[in-house]
Amino acid sequence: MATRCVWEAMLLMRVVLWILSTKVGTLALCGWLCISGRFPYVYKFADMPVERREEVLKQWNKARWLFPLKVTFVIIKILSHYAFYTMVNEDSDNPSWKAIGYSVPDIDRPQEDRTEAAAPSPSPRPLDSGVVEARSLNDATLLRSLTDKGLEVKVDVSGAHHTVRCDVVIVGSGCGGGVAAAVLAAAGHKVVVVEKGDYFTAGDYSSIEGPSMERLYEKGGIFCTSNASTIMFTGATVGGGSAINWSASIRTPEWVTREWAGEHGLPLFGRPEYAHAMDAVCARLAVTGGCREEGFQNKVLRGGCKALGLRADAVPRNSPEDHFCGSCHLGCPTGEKRGTDTTWLVDAVARGAVVLTGCEAECFILESIPSKSGRSRKCVGLVATCLGDGVTRKLRIEARVSIAACGALMTPPLLRSSGLKNRHIGRNLHLHPVSMAWGYFPEDKQQEPRPLTGTCYEGGIITTMHRVTARTIVQAPALGPGCMASLIPWESGRDMKDRMRRYARTAHAFALVRDRGAGTVGGVGRVRYTPGREDVEELRGGLRRALRILVAAGAAEVGTHRSDGLRLRCGGLRDEDLEAFLAEVTVAPGPMLPGPDNRIQRVGMHVHSNLCGYNAQERSESRSDLLRLVSSS
Repeated sequence: MATRCVWEAMLLMRVVLWILSTKVGTLALCGWLCISGRFPYVYKFADMPVERREEVLKQWNKARWLFPLKVTFVIIKILSHYAFYTMVNEDSDNPSWKAIGYSVPDIDRPQEDRTEAAAPSPSPRPLDSGVVEARSLNDATLLRSLTDKGLEVKVDVSGAHHTVRCDVVIVGSGCGGGVAAAVLAAAGHKVVVVEKGDYFTAGDYSSIEGPSMERLYEKGGIFCTSNASTIMFTGATVGGGSAINWSASIRTPEWVTREWAGEHGLPLFGRPEYAHAMDAVCARLAVTGGCREEGFQNKVLRGGCKALGLRADAVPRNSPEDHFCGSCHLGCPTGEKRGTDTTWLVDAVARGAVVLTGCEAECFILESIPSKSGRSRKCVGLVATCLGDGVTRKLRIEARVSIAACGALMTPPLLRSSGLKNRHIGRNLHLHPVSMAWGYFPEDKQQEPRPLTGTCYEGGIITTMHRVTARTIVQAPALGPGCMASLIPWESGRDMKDRMRRYARTAHAFALVRDRGAGTVGGVGRVRYTPGREDVEELRGGLRRALRILVAAGAAEVGTHRSDGLRLRCGGLRDEDLEAFLAEVTVAPGPMLPGPDNRIQRVGMHVHSNLCGYNAQERSESRSDLLRLVSSS
């Protein structure tokens, strides 16, 4: 797990831990707290009394300028708590779950009244006829499997790689790659989809947080920015993000399409064709507009909005209206949620496409061409590596058309490794940053007009949304015990236990902003991102609105994820007390920046790392190299 963090931060933590293994180092980092009354009068950190060690961690958490100690504290806090609450025994159980009121959700729910469009696929593994799972094969069986799927395969005379020929090769099986595969396969082309992750179906999903995050997410769900301020969640499985999204299927707002068409010179988005395309997508994903029964967190959000006289909108979902699964972010165990793995990829495979899993693209193959049009190279395929131990040679996949569809975070490194030099590659990353608030709602069976029932991990993840401004919304997240423990403030060991014992009845709401600032994507796993000043102000306004909603919904206590544990008890709360508390609410920076307070944010929406425009000047030439990747003979 630790190897998935930013390597500089891990190196820093290793150095600090090594220093603490010595008495002199402990004295330097812990001060008088390591002094002993017995010879040699100085403890090593491991020998210090627990109370003193805890006091040291408190000081590191509040360090204003010594960011190495603050970063070390944050990493240890995240990794240790995440591991503690996600590790399971041979019975798929964790002893701490009972104490915090958590259990793996029961997925056996009634299946009647399903529409034909929303019903699970009839085949338990609908892609089997087109999937080649390279991780479990060797060189001989891989070649045989690819040949059986109708591909032309040969071994290079040098023995360095296997050559596979097709019409189209697509890197990534998510929303972009899956749709492209279906459309091109339907047009009669032989398509190969290269996917680094593995293929899972509803019967494979356990809904157990730790193992599921490990197999379904990039870096096992621990994908941090370089400044350790943001944890990003991106899919690494067949279906990509569509397999683990929170079900929200929101159409592009009309005011956004007007902006794209008018301000950016992209008239397509203002035409009926784009609206028809959204209609087609919603139809294929069986998107529904309502929810028969909301989960605990969305009840809180809707109830708080109602109490304040605010508008709360129902969120369309790519699942049936009675879908009550709170585990869709770990792969939907009911099979009711639609993703590319159950829709467009099924269409593609039915028309002869091949999905090659456990196979990572290394680079596109670019060949020089004589041309007077300004294009000096064209793409003729890609080189990929099979991730299992059985396949020893690389794959050279030759194709007339090559498509990069591996997302905003993984596409820029692939382009750079292919030899593309455009300085704008990866320079326009937008993430939709978030900031979270929480409210504790103890069970009250006498509550009027009706008791607020349920737990934070049950029910549809996002079914209600409140719009604060044109650029800011408030929604409810999916937070398993491990994710919650890694994000909430740590003030002391006892306080942390008290917070987690209230896990099941702690509702979270997050403010999400359409950001103006932009980050950068460098090499694989190298992301730099800090929200701009305007974005931080938008986040602060959204966070304050989320706290008001939680208070109005009847929370006994509310707070934020700021490291100082900012919170407010709501019993007998006066308006002036609430306003004074909200005035203190800020969106703290990450742990590498100066200041006593910090917070870690999580982001699940990586909007893009490329600009669009009607000409090179409009898009800052950011896509000129990318366009060269799509070539046709």
